[in-house]
Amino acid sequence: MKRAPKIGIGILGGLVLLVLLLVVFVLVFDFNRIKPLVNEQVSAALGRDFAINGDLGLDWERPEGEQGLAGWVPWPHVHAEDITLANADGFEGETMAEIARVDAWLAPLGLFAKRVSLPRIAFNRADAALIRQADGSDNWTFDIGNDSTGEDGDSAEGSGWSVDVDEIAFDKGTVHYRDATLDADIDLAVEPLAEAVPFAQITGDDSAVKTDPARVRDYVFGWTIDGSFRGAPLSGEGKIGGVLALKSDTTPFPVQADVSSGSTRVQVAGTIRQPLNFGGADLDVAFSGASLDNLYRLTGVTLPPTPAYSTRGHLTAEIDHAKGSTFAYRNFAGKIGDSDIGGNLSFDQTGERPKLSGELVSKQLLFADLAPLIGADSNEHKAERGESTRQPADKVLPVETFDTASWAAMDADVKFTAERIQHGDTLPLNDLYAHLVLDGGEILMDPLRFGIAKGELNTTVRLEGNKSPLAARADLHARRLQLDEIVPAVEALEGSLGEINADASFTGTGNSVAALLGGADGRLTVLIDRGAISRNLMELAGLNVGNYVVGKLFGDELVRINCAAADIPIDNGLATPTVFVFDTENAIVNITGDIDFGPESLDLTITPKSKGPRLFTLRSPLYVRGTFAEPSPGVKAAPLLARGAAAVALGVAATPAASLLALISPTGGEENQCGPVIERIRSTDANTENDNAG
Repeated sequence: MKRAPKIGIGILGGLVLLVLLLVVFVLVFDFNRIKPLVNEQVSAALGRDFAINGDLGLDWERPEGEQGLAGWVPWPHVHAEDITLANADGFEGETMAEIARVDAWLAPLGLFAKRVSLPRIAFNRADAALIRQADGSDNWTFDIGNDSTGEDGDSAEGSGWSVDVDEIAFDKGTVHYRDATLDADIDLAVEPLAEAVPFAQITGDDSAVKTDPARVRDYVFGWTIDGSFRGAPLSGEGKIGGVLALKSDTTPFPVQADVSSGSTRVQVAGTIRQPLNFGGADLDVAFSGASLDNLYRLTGVTLPPTPAYSTRGHLTAEIDHAKGSTFAYRNFAGKIGDSDIGGNLSFDQTGERPKLSGELVSKQLLFADLAPLIGADSNEHKAERGESTRQPADKVLPVETFDTASWAAMDADVKFTAERIQHGDTLPLNDLYAHLVLDGGEILMDPLRFGIAKGELNTTVRLEGNKSPLAARADLHARRLQLDEIVPAVEALEGSLGEINADASFTGTGNSVAALLGGADGRLTVLIDRGAISRNLMELAGLNVGNYVVGKLFGDELVRINCAAADIPIDNGLATPTVFVFDTENAIVNITGDIDFGPESLDLTITPKSKGPRLFTLRSPLYVRGTFAEPSPGVKAAPLLARGAAAVALGVAATPAASLLALISPTGGEENQCGPVIERIRSTDANTENDNAG
C-alpha cells in the first residue's frame, strides 16, 4: 500500500475515533458539573438570576418529520429540574417563575448561524407571576442579544446570538397575573383533563369556525380563573390544548372559555394563532349581560346603555400589535330586552381612533328597549339591574345625561334596519332605517326614517358631544300620517281620509333631553286634514287634560274636524303659538298662551267660537295651567265670549299661515280641507294689518 492512502486512512480513523470518544464523553459526562457555568451564562443573557437547582442532563435524539441533513443529525435533548427565575428589578416579589422540570430540544445546525433554535420546550408544574406596571413595563420581556453593561460599568457589545422557540408544551401549573394598565389581578390554574376532548366535540356541527378540525389538537387541559378586571370581579373556566405553537400560522391553538365579569358573561370556542402573542382568532362567541355599555370596560368598544341582552355569533381577529388590529363579529343574532337583533359588525384599531362599522337588522323592536338610547331614564330596566333612577318624579322630560366622554373614545359608521317597532298596544312603527356616524365625539343620524300610520317620519339629528355643553340640531318631517291608523280602535275613524303633515326644526345646548329642550330654539308646524275628535278618543289616548277640554267643548259626541293647524315658534325653550286652531263642523277653537320646556310649565287658553247658536253653547274660555307632570285644566270665570259668528283672530301676521301652506297635500284624491282655513287665516291677518295701518 502506498504511503498516501495509509495516511488518509489513518486520518479518517483518527477522526472516527475522536467522534466516538466525544460521543462517549457526552454520554458519560455528568452535566451537573457545568450547572454553575450554565446558571451564570443564562443569568447574564436574561439580565436576572437564573438557577437550575436539580438534575441537569443531556440525551441525543433524531428528530421526527425533518428533511435533509437536519433529519440525519441527532438533536440534543436537554432536561433540567427545579428551576427558578428571579423577577426583574423594580418588580414586587423575588421570583418570577418556578418550574419542576424543563425539557428542551435543540436544532444544532442553527448554531452555525449564531441562533439557538429550540423547536420545542416542555414545562412540568410551572408557576409564574406575570406583572405589568402602570408605566407599561413588564417582567416577561427579556433583552436577549442586546448590548449589556459589564461589572466595570463599561458598555460591552452583545454576543449577537438569538433564541427562537417554536412550540411550548406544558402540564399542571398556575399563573398569577397583575396588570396596572388594565386594573387586573387574576389567578389562573391549569389541570390535565381526565381524558382528552376532541376539538370538533366542543365546537359542534353548527360551528362557524373555519379552522379545519383535523389540523387542531385535542383539548387536554382544563383551567379556572379568578380575580378582578377593570374593577369588576372576574371568574371563569374552560379547556385548552397542550401545545402552544408560537410562530406557526398553520397550527391553531384550541380554546374554550366561559367567563363572567360583573353582570357580563362571555362564552367562546374555537382557535387562536400564536397564543402567547395573540396573533389572531377564529371563535364562536356568545355575549350576555345587563347592558351593552358594560362591554366598554372589557373590550374598549363604546356601546349605548340597553336592557338585558344576549347575542351569539362568530368572531375573527387579525392582530398587529404595532399597526393596530381588526375584529369582525359576523352573522350574530340575539336579543336586547324583548327585541331581536342581528347582523355584522367590525372594529378597526388601525386608524387615529378605533372605529366600529357594520349593519344591524331587527324584525321586531320594542320602543321601550330604545328608550335608553335617547337618554330616557328607563326606570324599569334600571330596577332590573339594581340601579337607582335619576329621573325626578315631577319631571316628564328625561334628565339622564348623555355620556359624551365615551363618544370621543372611538368612531362609528353603523346602519340599522328594523321591520317593525312596537310601542304599547297601538301605534306600531315599521321600516325603520337609521344611519349613525360617530366622528370625533360628534353623532350624526342621517337619516332616521321610519313608517308610521301608513305615512313616513324622516329625521336628521346632529349631536356635537365634542362641545361643552353638548350642541344639538334636529330636523323632522312627517308626511301622510293616517288618523285611522294612529287610533285604530275607534270605529268612527275607520275609513277616515284624515291625515297629519308636520315639520319641526330645533337647535339647543345641554347634556340631556330636558336641558336641550329647556333652552331650544326652533319651530313646529302641524296640519291635520279632516278627522274626528271626542272625549272617548282622548280617554283612549290617555290624555286626561284633552278628555276634560273636549268634554267641555263638545260633550261626549264625535265631532268631525275639517282642519287643525298649528304654527309654534320656540325661543329659548318657550313655545308661543302664532297659530293653533281647530276648525270643526260646528265650531272654531283657537288656542293661545305658551309652553315653557325649561320648568315644564303650561299656560294655555282655549277659546271656542260657535258656527251656529244652537250647536255650541259654551260661552267662557278654558285654560290649561300647571306642569307637564300635573297639568290643571279649568273654565275661566270671565270674560264671556262675544256673541256672533265672527272669526277669532287666528294669527298675528301672514307669514305663519304661509309657512303652513307647504304642508297642504291632496288627501285621497279630494280637496284638502286645510286650504280654505289657511286662506281665511291669511285674510284675517291681512285685514287686521290694514285696520292697524288706517
